[in-house]
Amino acid sequence: MYNNISNEEFKEGMYAENSVLLDVRTNEEFESGFIKGAKLIDIMSPAFADSIQKLDKSKTYYVYCRSGGRSGSACGAMANWGFGELHNLANGILGWDGETEINS
Repeated sequence: MYNNISNEEFKEGMYAENSVLLDVRTNEEFESGFIKGAKLIDIMSPAFADSIQKLDKSKTYYVYCRSGGRSGSACGAMANWGFGELHNLANGILGWDGETEINS
């Protein structure tokens, strides 16, 4: 189970202690702009399941993608794999009103 949450709720929790910020877009999308501190694990990658299952299940995950669809799928998969605290940015980075960074 996971929660679809607003920008405000996402901002409140994404940098809290025991929280992990996860971007599940492609590398190209990530390079075009990401939320500071995000860890990239591309949901389209064949290594996605292995990469996710290496993460600490005791952490709280704040997950986003472009528009909320892929991150919702990622949250659903993570819930099935035993992760408990999952929050999906409902409108993705397209609806994000906070700061983003670009790798230069």
